Amino acid sequence: QLRTVESGGGLVQPGGSLKLSCAASGFTLDYKHIGWFRQAPGKEREGVSCISFSGRNIADAAAVKGRFTLSRDNAKNMVYLQMNSLKPEDTAVYYCAVDRNPRSDFCSLVPRRYDYWGQGTQVTVSS
Repeated sequence: QLRTVESGGGLVQPGGSLKLSCAASGFTLDYKHIGWFRQAPGKEREGVSCISFSGRNIADAAAVKGRFTLSRDNAKNMVYLQMNSLKPEDTAVYYCAVDRNPRSDFCSLVPRRYDYWGQGTQVTVSS
């Protein structure tokens, strides 16, 4: 089964940090865009950050710009989301997704553009 596997979520206090990891199961991440999305209870899934297949282009949602950093390591077939200065409103289930057929070297934060998804990892920011 082609999917991603997320890890690294947990409970953290406001202002704290977490690093999420994303691994590919059944395929490689080469030549594919990778996106991180999140969904809070009662809300729609929203794009957080994405990185193009080359690694040269990254897009961040305004809500996380300057606080979250996305990186990829194709040699290890892994993608990471470093989250700093976390806020209670960052609480959500975080998903890693793969766009298997990039149309250009610019990724999208639109969920329907992505083909492979994982089960998600819970991030809770609370004191």
